[in-house]
This record gives sequence, C-alpha cells and structure tokens, in this order.
Amino acid sequence: MRRRVLPTFLALAGCASPAALPPTVALPAATAAFAATDLATPAAAPAVPPSVAPPTASGDMIFDAWAAEFQGRALAAGIWQDVFSREMAGLSPDPRIAGLDSRQPEFSKPISDYLRGVVSADRVTIGARRAADMPMMADIESRYGVPRQILIGVWALESGFGAIQGDNDILRALATLAAQGRRRAWAEGELIATLQIIQSGEFPRARLRGSWAGAMGQTQFIPTTFLSTAVDEDGDGKRDIWGSQADALASAANLLAKAGWVRGQSWAREVTVPPGFDFSLTEGPSEVPAWWAAKGVKPADGRPWSRNDQDAPAQLIAPAGADGPLFLLLPNHFAIRKYNNSIAYALGVGLLADRVAGGAPLVKPWPQETPLSLVDRMTAQRALTALGFDPGGADGVVGMATRRAVRDWQKARGLTADGYLSAAMVARLKAEAAGL
Repeated sequence: MRRRVLPTFLALAGCASPAALPPTVALPAATAAFAATDLATPAAAPAVPPSVAPPTASGDMIFDAWAAEFQGRALAAGIWQDVFSREMAGLSPDPRIAGLDSRQPEFSKPISDYLRGVVSADRVTIGARRAADMPMMADIESRYGVPRQILIGVWALESGFGAIQGDNDILRALATLAAQGRRRAWAEGELIATLQIIQSGEFPRARLRGSWAGAMGQTQFIPTTFLSTAVDEDGDGKRDIWGSQADALASAANLLAKAGWVRGQSWAREVTVPPGFDFSLTEGPSEVPAWWAAKGVKPADGRPWSRNDQDAPAQLIAPAGADGPLFLLLPNHFAIRKYNNSIAYALGVGLLADRVAGGAPLVKPWPQETPLSLVDRMTAQRALTALGFDPGGADGVVGMATRRAVRDWQKARGLTADGYLSAAMVARLKAEAAGL
C-alpha cells in the first residue's frame, strides 16, 4: 500500500495468526500512606497517589502533550505500562517527517513518465531472473493463487527487490505523524500495533525499520497489516519481512488473496476503441468483455479473451487521456489497489508483471505529457467549481472526483470526455471561468 500508497488514487486464503500477545496488565493501584501520630500531633493527611510521569520530555510542547494523552489510550488497548514507558522514554518528533507529510509536490509527475520508469528494461530483466531463480515461488503460487510475476512487480515497486526498505524508526515516525494530528486516529492505531509487535517479543523495536510513513520491510507492510497478514513462509518461527524473501513475498501474496485476488484470472487488458467512441464511459460501468465488444472495444493485441476472463466484469480507463493506451481493468486490478490505492501503482505492478512473464510491450506507447504545477491543478479545480462541476475541493490532487468533474465539463462542451486534465484543458477552464 505504497501504495500507495500512492497519489493517492496508500493498503488491505488463509492468514497466519499473529504472534500471541501477553494478557493486559492493569496499572497497580496506589496505596495511601499515613504518618504515625500521637495525641498531641494532628493526623497527617493521606498522601496523594503519585501521578504517572509524562512518557516523554522532548521539549516539543505539542508532541509531549499528545504523548501524555496517548498513554491512556495505549494502556487501554492492552499495552503494558513498562513496555510503553520503555519505548516512549526520550522519544522526540522527527522534524523531517512533518515536512514530508505536509508537502504537496509542486509538479505532478505524468503517469506516462512514472510508468516508463517502472517498466524499465533493467527491471524486466532482474524480475525475470528472480522469478526463475526462487524455488519458494511455486509453493506461494499454489497456496495463494497469485502469480509469481505479480509478486515480483509488487516487490520491485515497494523496495527495489528488497534493496530499499527505508531506515526510519517506525515507532518514532508514527508518533510524529500522530502528534501532528492530520491523521491522528490512523497513526495511533499503527503505533499501538507497533507496540504490540514489540510486546509480543516477535521483533524488538530496533528491527522495526521502514519508511517515514510507517511501512516496513521488503513488501512495505504497515504494522496493522503485519499483525493480520504477514506469514512465516520459511518456517523459522519469525515473520521476517525484512530479511526473508520467502516471508516477504508470501506475505504479499496473502494480502492480495485476502483482498480478493481471483485465481487464474488476468488483471487487465490493453484495448482499442473505434472512432467517435463515448469516452464518458471511462471509470464508469463494470461489464463483461462481450458488452464492451458490442461498443467496439477490442483487445489491442488481437488475441481473444481467455475462458477465465470472458465472464469477468471490466472497467475502462484512459489514464493518459484518449491519446494514450486504454485498458479494461479486471477484478484483480482492484485487488492490487488494496495494496496501494493508486491507478498508477496498480498499472505499474501489472504491466511489469506482464513483461516479466514474457509479454510484449504495449501496442500503443505512452504519449509525452506536460507536467502540471500545483497552481495549475488548483486553478482547474477552482474553475470547475465556479462553472458548476464539483471536483471535490481545490487541493491540487487530481483524484476520482476531479476526473469526473472534468469529464462532465468536457461532455457538456462537446469535447472528448476522457476526464484527462491536460495543460490545454487547464487553460480552457481558466479562460471560461474568467469570463463568468
């Protein structure tokens, strides 16, 4: 869930049980002490039970106030006092993470640039070699039904085949995110899961390293997903998604299986459409390939649909607009998006997997796209709002709501309604809104 998330367009068969957690231990009640007295001396007042010491004293008032409040929630969730005190002692916020979490990229990388980088010749070569040289893959495929090439795609995108896992202290990263407050409930849940992993004895805090956003290991699991979904494939008694390729890849397969992966079915097909096609159908209905064929939508490579795919519901997308490759997405595409809810990410995993499996490049190459600045994206969203087409706010994130608004505006103006926000569309929207 990279990823994903990712733009977010970030996470999600049988599941190995998480390591058993020790029972909850209640805080001991303080006992009032009374001073010895005689008749001539007034009795001493009962001592006030000592308050629990603040868990941190970082000097950051916001962070320390949050930590003091969080302590009660963590203990109520079953975290032992000694574990909490030990792990929170001396903790301070990571100033780098505050900047990363709030940063909106000035320029939005076009999906064509992203996917050309993801499905590179080097990655295809490395992925094909890894798929052939890893004997544990046969057992993982048999158990979970997820093809090894898809797992190789996830592995490549998440950590560069295990080489780039991140070296952040996960507990500190999540505490920083929780204290900031933007995603407090989510971050606190992941922080409690981190403490549960430590408390269980399965891994010490020193091993819990990963990304600034809390994802860990070769397949970048957040702590709650680790607890619910990671598996011990190599049988050493540890679900080591950091050091064991077998554990990491089997855990990813388990996640995809739990997300609804359909055994034996494809993830998507590149397609073509006839002249004059109604692109307002993109990101719309999910219908079987025969329904789409009646509208002139055909596989780009000319091969027929497989028996397993021909009855599957499929959704049409035009991720780079009408001038770029088009795809019919099958249910397994959406299983990948449970890992990272991004169209770009899921396309990257699937397209890399197809090439690793020996498939040909796309029939229609990716177009050259112009990156849109944050100002461009926000200007377009404000213009859509002014023109009566709701993009879901002006945050600069071109998500489903913005694409739907662009599509509706394009259709109302007699344009190709592909929902694609190009530089030309931004200029046209700006000019139209200025004329109101």
